[in-house]
Amino acid sequence: MRILFLGDIVGRSGREAVVAAAPGLRDSLDLDLLVVNGENSAHGFGITPKICKELYSAGVDVITTGNHIWDNREILTHIDDDRKLVRPLNYPIGTPGRGWAIVETERAGKALIANVMLRLFMDPLDCPFQAMDKVMATALLGRDVSAIVIDMHGEATSEKRAMGHFLDGRASLVVGTHSHVPTADGHIMTGGTAYLTDAGMCGDYDSVIGMRKEVSVQTFRSKRRGERMGPADGQGSLAGIFVETDSKTGLAKEVRPFREGFGLEPS
Repeated sequence: MRILFLGDIVGRSGREAVVAAAPGLRDSLDLDLLVVNGENSAHGFGITPKICKELYSAGVDVITTGNHIWDNREILTHIDDDRKLVRPLNYPIGTPGRGWAIVETERAGKALIANVMLRLFMDPLDCPFQAMDKVMATALLGRDVSAIVIDMHGEATSEKRAMGHFLDGRASLVVGTHSHVPTADGHIMTGGTAYLTDAGMCGDYDSVIGMRKEVSVQTFRSKRRGERMGPADGQGSLAGIFVETDSKTGLAKEVRPFREGFGLEPS
């Protein structure tokens, strides 16, 4: 299976970049599965049903999220009916929506996509490791599904690395989101799982992690709140990771960083 995962969409710049590029990327990379993190796509905070529809229409198969999933209240009444929008699976029992989805690709079989939120410097949700164990018990890679993609939404690189090793050999791809800065450690782990600490973001890189640089700099300088923070609206760039899996085992056989646009070294 040929998989492209794109990092957090930030604001209009990120949305427009993904929507414009997705159809061509599906063709040029011969993709079977396109997954994006959309939790900052609505003016930098959350996601809306309208944005979900735009992304699906452009060719996105599944949207993952994170700690900003509830920032737009209208998503509360939408998420239960949207089988391709997933929120962190380790929210408490009774939280709307679901933490994982299984989609049928046109030619490569089924893929399971799960979203989990880590805990260091983040909200104290249920244990992400125990939550992942429960999900992995529902489908065996190479038998029940052809690919398993895990979006681990977290702050600390150490916790992300630990999650990668915890899932090595059981998933096709374990990729981090949330920091909005692409890391350089994409590789195949010893058990055959592709890993990347953070996919980066889809948005304007002439910014502070997607937000207007002037406001962010002033906030850090003065240590007080001033103008409301909002997404930068310049040229949108794309960042993520491409993985090709073995058709029998579902494990990774090729992994490459994906970067395209201003402020990023093309890859």
